[in-house]
Amino acid sequence: MLKAIQILSSSSSLVTQRWKPCRNQGLPSIAISSKPFFSFTPVSFFKLLPKMDSSFLPKDSAHGSQFRAFHASSARSDSNPDATSSSPSSPSRAVAVQSSGVRNIKFCQWCGGPTTHDIPEGEERLRAICTICGKIAYQNPKMVVGCLIEHDNKVLLCKRKIQPSYGLWTLPAGFLEIGESAMEGAIRETREEANAEVEVLSPFAQLDIPLIGQQTYIIFLAKLKKPHFSPGPESSECQLFPLDDIPFDSLSFSSMVVTLNLYVEDIKAGKLKFHYGTINKRPGTSPSDIHAYTLDHHMQS
Repeated sequence: MLKAIQILSSSSSLVTQRWKPCRNQGLPSIAISSKPFFSFTPVSFFKLLPKMDSSFLPKDSAHGSQFRAFHASSARSDSNPDATSSSPSSPSRAVAVQSSGVRNIKFCQWCGGPTTHDIPEGEERLRAICTICGKIAYQNPKMVVGCLIEHDNKVLLCKRKIQPSYGLWTLPAGFLEIGESAMEGAIRETREEANAEVEVLSPFAQLDIPLIGQQTYIIFLAKLKKPHFSPGPESSECQLFPLDDIPFDSLSFSSMVVTLNLYVEDIKAGKLKFHYGTINKRPGTSPSDIHAYTLDHHMQS
């Protein structure tokens, strides 16, 4: 049968295949037809898949039982088109997904099938669950790491050449990669954004930002190994700023404002500390207003 599917007709026609559920055996069958090329109409694979009988799934699949349960409870029946759908496209479910802080994932990252958002048994949060393979897409916090570099009583800042916050100043920082420690990632980001080799001295701050996908910033104090730096591909300028000249009104993010404010306060107090806190936007303020925040649960040691 597979060989037959692979056979193409003459240049004026094309073999098409159509999935059709076989109710007698519980297995999908394939109907093959030859149509002129100019009249070929593509068929959406995933529009047809949910109509297939799920009994053909492997019985020993870890998600087989979950899939059958969600498929039966959430998929809209062809015989009852007015049935309530639990897919993210329904207004009530879309609102629930948005209010929960969960990113609306429409397709499975493993098999490409459509997802539904529901609370799995034994859990308390909405998850994106594949209606085909039953796998659950867990969304976890992202970690941003970077360096606050001291040199001759100045700090090194980079002007961003990319969005977001194009043209504004930032500490060299970026997302942690798989397979590296937070410190290794901070050193790499500094090298990439400022072409600078640094030695990490100590952790300085951990700042949680639940508003933007639960990012966590970890900033390390560091010093230049050599007094050499230059803009990397993501920076248009790199510059050392005395503490009194730090451009607080032209910083890229609230996390940079908080970090540099804490650093200046510590320097003026004569003792550097480690800081932890949660950055929250003040209600009713614009997300782009980098000064409209509160630093909650601030702890220092």
